[in-house]
Amino acid sequence: MMTVSFFVWVGFGVFVLAMLALDLGVFHRNCHPVSMKEALTWSGVWIALALVFNAGVWYWNGDDKGLEFLTGYVVELSLSVDNLFVFLLIFGYFKVPAHFQHKVLFWGILGALIMRAVFIAAGVTLMQKFHWIIYVFGAVLVISGLKMAFERDKEVHPEKNPVLKLFRRFMPVTSEYHAGRFFVKQGQTWMATPLFIVLLMLETTDLVFAVDSVPAVLAITTDPFIVYTSNVFAILGLRSMFFALAGVMKLFHYLHYGLSAVLIFVGAKMLLAGFYKIPTLASLLVIVALLSVAVAASLIHAGRTRTG
Repeated sequence: MMTVSFFVWVGFGVFVLAMLALDLGVFHRNCHPVSMKEALTWSGVWIALALVFNAGVWYWNGDDKGLEFLTGYVVELSLSVDNLFVFLLIFGYFKVPAHFQHKVLFWGILGALIMRAVFIAAGVTLMQKFHWIIYVFGAVLVISGLKMAFERDKEVHPEKNPVLKLFRRFMPVTSEYHAGRFFVKQGQTWMATPLFIVLLMLETTDLVFAVDSVPAVLAITTDPFIVYTSNVFAILGLRSMFFALAGVMKLFHYLHYGLSAVLIFVGAKMLLAGFYKIPTLASLLVIVALLSVAVAASLIHAGRTRTG
């Protein structure tokens, strides 16, 4: 377990808040559609920052911690791609204007950072106090991986979302977006806009994904600092990745099989922990190989579809 002082935690938190403030307060002060060039640039920035942070972990805490962060980051980033498919469906279902999508993703990811912190703290505490919980997490990941492999096309059903049902009972919702605001006052009544409903959908969706992604990283390491920071860097790059991949997501026909295999692998790693500990480097190589095969197969399929 890394020995991380309180000031390092605070420093990392300040860095994250500063980057978010720079993003929303400077570069995206005015709502506008995010171009491919802008999305690719920001994706590169977040990946570069994650690798620089990884280099720092490697330098100050050795090879093992450096590999743990890198593997956790790759796992979380790859699983986050599955979120993007659902985000695209949500935006399409609610017909969210392109120039409001970055704003709702920004606040959605801010909420995701808080929820992930709670999930990670709970997961690490449970694994430290009850060793057998590792087998429960492992079984959950294997089942989730199998479910992902056999699921059909993803769909969204806002009318079945219990959080939205409860919210609508207490707060009326307008039919218009009202210049990208989350709430508006009409007469004497405060009303939510559809954009806030979309935000709730994103938050509840991420909550469901966290059930898989957090245990997946805990299969790599139970160090809370490594688990949280790798999650944070992956989540922070999620917005720009969404806009970079939104137009080409249909090309990744077989990616969900690769993600399924990753979940099953890390689940099996947890289930085997009491008998054999798979080295972190071996885990990283297996995960990269599974994702590479899925992406390559998807691109080949896309090429054949176009020529056919």
